[in-house]
Amino acid sequence: MPSSKEIPDFLQSAVQQLDDYFKGNLENFNLKLNPKGTDFQQKVWKALSEIPFGKTCSYLELSRKLGDEKAIRAVASANGKNPLWVVIPCHRVIGSDGSLTGYAGGLYRKQWLLNHENNTSQLSMF
Repeated sequence: MPSSKEIPDFLQSAVQQLDDYFKGNLENFNLKLNPKGTDFQQKVWKALSEIPFGKTCSYLELSRKLGDEKAIRAVASANGKNPLWVVIPCHRVIGSDGSLTGYAGGLYRKQWLLNHENNTSQLSMF
């Protein structure tokens, strides 16, 4: 295993932030990201990053936020192509009826992440 001096700073920061997130000590990632995707995918991923910790929105709401509610399938497709599942929180997007829908990591992981965020945010007094 390489020493921490051999691991780039940005990677050490990413690991630390992920560790803090899973311990319930971090709600917003502060990483310089440059995921590769189309302009539309980039717009969707940026919008995903704006969904607050512990909150959800539907694919329809996300489509409306992006200015075209008819683009719901394209939004869902871009959501599914998100390469950074936890850091760009695609797990926070649910069906219009509140149901869990597709997640590349599996629905059980999506449910776990949503529960994790709800339990953590409920512990906060403010």
